[in-house]
Amino acid sequence: MQRRGQAIAGPRDRGAGFACPPIIRHGPPAVPLRSLAGVFGVAQLPDLEAWAIFAKVAERGSFSEAARELGLAKTTVSKSVSRLELRMRSTLFHRTTRKLSLTETGRLSLERAMRILADGHAIEADVLEEAAVPRGLIRASILTAFGEDALAPVLPQFLGEYPDIELEIVLTDKPVDIVAEGFDLALRIGAGIDSSLRASKLNSLRRPLTAAPSLIARYGMPAHPEDIRTIPALIATHSARPTELLFRGPGGESCLIHLRQGLRINSSRALVPALVAGVGIAALPEVFLRRALDAGELIELLPDWTLEDGELFVVTPPGRARPARVRVFIEFLRRQFAAGLPVLPER
Repeated sequence: MQRRGQAIAGPRDRGAGFACPPIIRHGPPAVPLRSLAGVFGVAQLPDLEAWAIFAKVAERGSFSEAARELGLAKTTVSKSVSRLELRMRSTLFHRTTRKLSLTETGRLSLERAMRILADGHAIEADVLEEAAVPRGLIRASILTAFGEDALAPVLPQFLGEYPDIELEIVLTDKPVDIVAEGFDLALRIGAGIDSSLRASKLNSLRRPLTAAPSLIARYGMPAHPEDIRTIPALIATHSARPTELLFRGPGGESCLIHLRQGLRINSSRALVPALVAGVGIAALPEVFLRRALDAGELIELLPDWTLEDGELFVVTPPGRARPARVRVFIEFLRRQFAAGLPVLPER
């Protein structure tokens, strides 16, 4: 029976198909299990690998055949069984030059050893299937405004396409440690992503310079980036270089403008009401402005000049393989961006 606090070891990638690697994977540093035995009063862990090898030898009736099937050296198989016999203080096989047969102790132990081997194969099969079939829980950390305006409308479609997947979306504007807090992925805009994580660009976010008609009526329609220097600007403080705009002209020329600062908020979407009210100009992700632009509440300024797009990244924990459920969610988001994400109506 498993005691409280005792770790259950996972399968080994090669060899007998089931093994007990002597580490606990609750986080760094790795701790040898045997060193914890005295602390928790737990007896030395059973040699599950040796029991699985014993079962395979008994099944094949030969050390050589078992070694070939397991992909191990014959000496490794022989030493594993000998190690088990030494630990049990009993012989498991009668060995002669021509025949291998179970002792009474071996016969009594075989059924449970076969269960160990079968359970090991079943665990590996289940893990491999989970890695290939989209199912299970996805925990995602998403910027609040982006999650509410851009992602919320498409999530029902994703769950309809993948009914075996569950979603837990955590909306937050604070940086999160996706590994420590158990997230499968996070969506982040801009630079400054931890290099130890896996990050891939999901899409570019166009940032048009816009203003309300009422502000244009007061300051006039700018014809060149230099014309906006005297117009108050709304600043999203969480973005990179929030008080600067670098324009690229139709002829390839560039123009760097330092904005006249007005309202400053650490949320792009929170600036939209002030933008529509004519408090200032702003260059915000178009996903937050689409409804107001379509309604004529905002006008794009300097359409012949372009600003550097914002970049949206999907970030996942380190490791080579992403689970199938995470892969299909990322690909779903890519498709939605390609088609143009819908936006919730203003509440």
